[in-house]
Amino acid sequence: MITSVFKKSTPLNFSLVVFLIVFFDFIYQIQDLAWTNSAVLVLKKFGIGIIILASALISSFISKRNGLSKDSAFSILFFFLLFLFFPQLYDNINLVFANFFILLAFRRLISLQSQKASKEKIFDASLWIFIASLFHFWCILYLVLVFISIISHVSGDYRNWILPFIAFFTVVILFAIYSLAFGTDAINYIKNGVEINLSIDYFTNNYQNAALSIYATVALFFLISMLMTLSSKPLLLHASFKKIIIAFFIGIVVYVLSANKSNDLLVFTIAPLAMMATSHIEMPQLKLNQELALGVLMLCSLFAFFSQL
Repeated sequence: MITSVFKKSTPLNFSLVVFLIVFFDFIYQIQDLAWTNSAVLVLKKFGIGIIILASALISSFISKRNGLSKDSAFSILFFFLLFLFFPQLYDNINLVFANFFILLAFRRLISLQSQKASKEKIFDASLWIFIASLFHFWCILYLVLVFISIISHVSGDYRNWILPFIAFFTVVILFAIYSLAFGTDAINYIKNGVEINLSIDYFTNNYQNAALSIYATVALFFLISMLMTLSSKPLLLHASFKKIIIAFFIGIVVYVLSANKSNDLLVFTIAPLAMMATSHIEMPQLKLNQELALGVLMLCSLFAFFSQL
């Protein structure tokens, strides 16, 4: 029954998911209303909410525009459900913005399969990744995906290999201007960003540990499903699905390397995992299996969200 509601992409389905994102944001924010006393914090909370909504919509757009999913609302639904595992993201402006820019880059890289306006797409993707790295340094690892995309689609033109470096110098110049204008210590900012911490002992309560464990189990299930069914996907889409898998693993590496570690750092895996989950739910199978997969994920998401409030 649940799958029937989201099987078709309609304004009602999208409106429902948008409402749920806003509703759960409201539930999280009312836990502590101190921020309502500051106009700056109110604008910050509002801005984070808008970027989260935009990220969910971009994730859905990538899936449908590039033929990675059918005309359904499953992609945006899975994005929302997976996001619920990390409610603290509703407060983490840096990670939310970094993920938003990575999604903009990912959108351009996935669309490279058309081989139209390749240079613009490579430059744009590189630019968005470097901007994302200003919010969270280890997002720079997504440059690996840029070069993999160049190798897969447009390796013959040497100019495509130069474009990421042009994007790099563009962001460096813009960041230098910003630092001079606002008196930011750019060197110290970058120095703090490149710190590495491989330990995973940051849990402040058992519910965070449980949320991570459940999320890892869910991720493993959908990853295995994707790997096992990849050969049955249309040959034209193989490169795109491989990029989704690579993006997911880069997100894990970002989480592992990052200092000031928290579950929130897995935000970079949410969109790729949502796309893999959509692929799983849309493949031919018994209706009961679809309902079971979606129902279990819903229960796990709600448990993870409310247990961490």
